[in-house]
Amino acid sequence: MELRVLRYFLAVAQEESISGAAEYLHLTQPTLSRQLMDLENELGKKLFIRGSRKVSLTEDGVLLRRRASEIVELVEKTESEFWGTEEAIAGDIYIGGGESDAMRLIARAARELQLACPSVRYHLFSGNAHDVCERLDRGCLDFGILLEPGDLKRYDYIQLPVTDVWGVLMRKDSPLAEKDALYPEDLRDKPLLLSRQSLGRDRLSTWFGQEYTSLNVAATYNLIYNASLMVEEGLGYALALDHLVNTAGDSRLCFRPLEPRLEVQLYVVWKKFQVFSKAAAKFLTLLQEKASRR
Repeated sequence: MELRVLRYFLAVAQEESISGAAEYLHLTQPTLSRQLMDLENELGKKLFIRGSRKVSLTEDGVLLRRRASEIVELVEKTESEFWGTEEAIAGDIYIGGGESDAMRLIARAARELQLACPSVRYHLFSGNAHDVCERLDRGCLDFGILLEPGDLKRYDYIQLPVTDVWGVLMRKDSPLAEKDALYPEDLRDKPLLLSRQSLGRDRLSTWFGQEYTSLNVAATYNLIYNASLMVEEGLGYALALDHLVNTAGDSRLCFRPLEPRLEVQLYVVWKKFQVFSKAAAKFLTLLQEKASRR
């Protein structure tokens, strides 16, 4: 199975058209069709459903798209680690994490390295802890940003000198918006939007106490932006971390912290015994310096 053919396959999956993919790849349509047929014969599986107007993937094709994307991404990451000369630092740095204001610290380190080494590029992946750890373990990420209580035993890590604060995102015209902070009893009967990752957090369940198992969960979410739209339209109250949604100015939303205050530590993690590219190693050094100064 050739990498070139996997790229052809991904192009067809994206364009949903052999002719469109052939034009994108600067190939003739018969050449591309033949390559795809050879791939299907090699795997012994039908990968495409060829309709009159578009091409769609079979169940096996969906599986191959996922695996092919991982393979191509890992190859490109590996190639980038060998760019540059002995003197110059160049290449790509891959960072994954959930939504957190701590990314500002990561951004400052990235900007500092960019000024010294303009050939370094960054690739960001947003997802929950499970998604980030999965990509770390596959080698598709150099670094992950995890909130406690992440599975730190599996990784080397540094603790960032910042914390995130749990609270509630709500409409400004909500009765709870008049409070400076919210207690468990304030949320007892309210429709809540919970992060799917937060559902298993021991500290959050401890904060709610016995009421945690009887919460009125109106919805769950992965990333906060779409959840904030649901809140804005009146679906309920979102438990979230601070500084992720703009609540200033004309925003219809506001944020109130939990009381007793509930903070989480953040960590930059990487695989044990990781061999970094020069760019990733320099970036880690900058992060370590910033963490030690705060």
